[in-house]
Amino acid sequence: MASVTLEHVKKIYDNKVVAVQDFNLQIKDKEFVVFVGPSGCGKSTTLRMIAGLEDISEGTLKIGDRVVNDVEPKDRDIAMVFQNYALYPHISVYENLAFSLRIRKMDNEEVHRRVCQAAEILGITEYLARKPKQLSGGQRQRVAIGRAIVREPQVFLMDEPLSNLDAKLRNQMRAEIILLRKRIDTTFIYVTHDQTEAMTLGDRIVIMKDGFIQQVGTPQEVFDTPRNLFVAGFIGSPQMNFLKAKLKRVNDEYCVELLGVNIPLDAAKCRKLAEKDIRAKDVILGVRPEHTTVCFDKRPNSIESTISVNEMMGSELHLHVDTGNGDRIILRLPTIDLTDEQRAQLAHGNKLNFTFASKVIHLFDPETEESLLF
Repeated sequence: MASVTLEHVKKIYDNKVVAVQDFNLQIKDKEFVVFVGPSGCGKSTTLRMIAGLEDISEGTLKIGDRVVNDVEPKDRDIAMVFQNYALYPHISVYENLAFSLRIRKMDNEEVHRRVCQAAEILGITEYLARKPKQLSGGQRQRVAIGRAIVREPQVFLMDEPLSNLDAKLRNQMRAEIILLRKRIDTTFIYVTHDQTEAMTLGDRIVIMKDGFIQQVGTPQEVFDTPRNLFVAGFIGSPQMNFLKAKLKRVNDEYCVELLGVNIPLDAAKCRKLAEKDIRAKDVILGVRPEHTTVCFDKRPNSIESTISVNEMMGSELHLHVDTGNGDRIILRLPTIDLTDEQRAQLAHGNKLNFTFASKVIHLFDPETEESLLF
């Protein structure tokens, strides 16, 4: 097993396009790290540099204590699982799994042991005699993962391995990758654009945008304390709501004014703002849909809005509401305890009040887009 270290790594293509900028990250031995971000953010390019499939323009890459910038992919002791499975269609599942071991001229007994062990781990023993075209998408993905397992590498690299599967299979394979990680206990680097995969799989998440790392942290850390607007909006579904507000200060006490309503901030937030000596200013207030409370009766400090869209999600409603100052936000409302009268109040065009607690508020600088509470 091995750690992976990237120090000031940069990727510049021949057309002068900079795909990855000053990438610095220490991945510990046996850690599961997920690179996540929108298309074109540089996450797959970074993974391919680790694999040796892309040259590193600047910086240093280490696997364990060895600098591998100029080491051939086959000599890096890594295994990679691709998005499109990349199986050989004309040979059996057994031979697909065994192929890389035979290339290394491993003896047949060891090849058989490794193939059978990987097949048992992944639950594909009964498919070993079949060819890939006889398998479902989920079964093919298991074979692709098995082909990586048999090599017993120091580092597993996975490039959006579930993106070709339907939603049900993705959920199933996510659970299987979690179980797989526990069984083989090695270093994983996983790339995805799906923040649900990132949150459920990773020990740590590396959130990227335009080639830069935006934030590194555990799933809980990046959800609870996003460091900027991009991270706040990217992590969470539906995404965080953003509202124009004013931050007010009296001595070391703070409140935010939003649509004529003053919301005092809790002691922890006041202390953090005071330590940074933040003055009264315009801010962007962030609050997650699941942290809002719908009020069917007018309450103190509640905010009035107008319902524009009502999405039935089964166990909850997603209410898109207009606040009257140009902000449109989403409220999440559980359906289980709603009365018929309350459901009737949730029609398009009706007025609706909502509120939220101080402890769930996020505050961002509208110019720098950085969190004032990070």
